[in-house]
Amino acid sequence: MTTYENMTLLTGATGYVGGRLLSRLAERGGPVRCLARNPAALSHRLGPGITAVGADLLEPGTLPAALRGVHTAFYLVHSLGSTGDLVAMELEAADHFARAASAAGVRRLIYLGGLGHDDDLSPHLASRQAVGDRLRGSGIPVIEFRASIILGSGSLSFEMVRSLVERLPVMVAPRWVRHRAQPIAIEDVLDYLLEAMDLPEGAGGIYEIGGPDQVAYQDLLEEYARQRGLRRMFVPVPVLTPRLSSLWLGLVTPLYARVGRKLVESLEHDTVVRDTRALEVFRVRPRGYREAIARALVNEDREFAETRWSDSLASSGPPPSWGGVRKRQRVVDSRARQVPAAPEAVYPLIERIGGATGWYYADWLWKLRGTLDLLVGGVGVRRGRPHPERLQVGDPVDWWRVEAVRRPEVLRLAAEMRLPGRAWLQFEVTPAPGGGSTIRQTAIFDPVGLLGLAYWYLLYPFHKLIFSGMLRRIARRAEATVASRPAPGQPAPGPQSSSAVSGS
Repeated sequence: MTTYENMTLLTGATGYVGGRLLSRLAERGGPVRCLARNPAALSHRLGPGITAVGADLLEPGTLPAALRGVHTAFYLVHSLGSTGDLVAMELEAADHFARAASAAGVRRLIYLGGLGHDDDLSPHLASRQAVGDRLRGSGIPVIEFRASIILGSGSLSFEMVRSLVERLPVMVAPRWVRHRAQPIAIEDVLDYLLEAMDLPEGAGGIYEIGGPDQVAYQDLLEEYARQRGLRRMFVPVPVLTPRLSSLWLGLVTPLYARVGRKLVESLEHDTVVRDTRALEVFRVRPRGYREAIARALVNEDREFAETRWSDSLASSGPPPSWGGVRKRQRVVDSRARQVPAAPEAVYPLIERIGGATGWYYADWLWKLRGTLDLLVGGVGVRRGRPHPERLQVGDPVDWWRVEAVRRPEVLRLAAEMRLPGRAWLQFEVTPAPGGGSTIRQTAIFDPVGLLGLAYWYLLYPFHKLIFSGMLRRIARRAEATVASRPAPGQPAPGPQSSSAVSGS
């Protein structure tokens, strides 16, 4: 039987921290095995040296095979959004994992828990620390990190900050928004987790980790608002119980209806670092909360820029009939058409968009929108484009700016008109399974505050009309291009044939 002396096991790979750690482990190299109830959910993340195995921490019989040959195991499981007795489930899962890891001869466990202290500890944080105790009961050296609020694009804490600030111009401020925390950027958490793998054999311990700033939750709300250019007012209220706070969160941010109470219970207590040994043992020097928020916003832009909407939206099913799909803060409106032409024939039609060519459909509406933009000090449509057929990154196209060009696959334009938010228009051309091409057109809007949301939904009927018409006309041009080609052995068409293309 083959053994893997350097095999790493990752639990929680489908979660927020685990998913990002998986990418870093892949960069680091070495074999990685992901434990998941549904390993198919990780199929798109698997690469050289990375495998997935099906197992359930609440079913101990499924664990021995997953742990066989493992040297280091990351325990990043958290049942915050689960129903039922959360504490009992988490402790039972930790017990099963600890016994199976000990029987398999695992040499190191690395666990990410919650920061808090016995004299000021919420029930939720107490259960997180109890999980660490159960893992240590295995007799295996455990490196436990205890973190306060984790800030990063997609993290639960960051998304709650975003939802509150974007949706509420005036916010009630119960006592829990003034308790101190020590936020830490997701990048720094990942650095700690990875460095733990390099500690000497047999090393263990509990390490409290956090950024250099001790701030209140209200400070995070205010800093996010500042970086997004939003003005927000806070109205102090003397009493708002965790239950009432969670109901309030559920009304304004439905995502947190289930987990809101546990989050608020944790925020009702100070979560600051008292033991600074982590700074002595590890090389990590965490960044401040302002930089963490800025990086979260930048990273989110990068993640969206790298998204293949042809894959993302196809896998999530048909979009809703009104307003597009919400992806975190952004709204995504996407549509696709299949044409018989190859990508090399379709892409030039898209690359000629704007300027003298126009926008293929309802040009008068585009000109009207450009005129309105000029009246409010924007760039309008007067800039045109520098070349009639070819585009490069940075070129202007009327009121857009070219952000990405990958021939014959992707063209992405970023809007430079005056908007209560930011907007992109992206085209993807991919080979269709049965021949020809699929053209996907995706409009992405990042609304700023309630005004941005109102702008998007009020103008959505016009956007849908214009963008649908544009894609339809592009598809017709592509079909006409194929139809105008001579059959093998036939002479080329005369000048009359070209009118079918220009008039479609």
